[in-house]
Amino acid sequence: MDLAMIGLGRMGSNMARRLMRGGHRVIGYTQGETPAEFLAEGGESARSLSDVTARLASPRVVWLMVPAGAATEELVQQLTGLLQPGDTIVDGGNSNFRDSMRRAAEVKARGLHFVDVGTSGGVWGLTEGYSLMVGGDAAAVAPLRPLFETLAPGANKGWGHVGPSGAGHFVKMVHNGIEYGMMQALAEGFEVMKQRADFRLDVHQVAEIWQHGSVVRSWLLDLIERATRADADLSGIAPWVADSGEGRWTVFEAINDNVPAPVITLSLLMRFLSRQEDSYAFKLLAALRHQFGGHELKME
Repeated sequence: MDLAMIGLGRMGSNMARRLMRGGHRVIGYTQGETPAEFLAEGGESARSLSDVTARLASPRVVWLMVPAGAATEELVQQLTGLLQPGDTIVDGGNSNFRDSMRRAAEVKARGLHFVDVGTSGGVWGLTEGYSLMVGGDAAAVAPLRPLFETLAPGANKGWGHVGPSGAGHFVKMVHNGIEYGMMQALAEGFEVMKQRADFRLDVHQVAEIWQHGSVVRSWLLDLIERATRADADLSGIAPWVADSGEGRWTVFEAINDNVPAPVITLSLLMRFLSRQEDSYAFKLLAALRHQFGGHELKME
């Protein structure tokens, strides 16, 4: 199948390369320089969005791998003016599912298809395959099956059509919220072990042990083993953790639907906490303990 991949960052480029290895023709378009590894595997570079559409036969498939928000919105608006009825826009980024529902309705009014694909796999997807959570009308999803089967770990595993427009990005949002909680629990457990100085635990060794037969074995644990292999103290890494939005959206939906989600919520708040070099709240807590109980104050 022929398609265009818009956005050739590391994720988009790797997905395009996996598709090409599966026999698909990929025309790439990105701001800046086209990745050499994409071109080396037979990728074609387009000069503009109009060049993209001109080089694809109808019905066209244009797959977006760009940041959620304004960048995706602008591209969808531009493409709706260039594509023809029957063509399909696939958003494989981490867009808010409500935006995807709206965009699907807007492009449908123009005779186009819109498919939202929550994509997980990171930098390992090129070799291991991607987990794909697909949302959209069945008529739009069915023709794309060869692409999903190529990108996924197997033809019938690691991907699925989960529901109507917006459902793919909704499931990916919840997936990332769960990921926040799992990561936080692992990080806290390893810190507890690091703090027990008298045992002189080798946390890398513990990670290796838990990788086999343990109830908590997982890909995230495998990544901890890799991260601590050369330096268990993680020297030089600042304790500052970003969030890309999906955790916030998951917490919002949980609150909106009256669903208790304390682990995901607290894991998100802990990421906020990591960014505070000087927390007034913690200073005030210390002052309060001193005021009511005479507890010792640690001064800077």
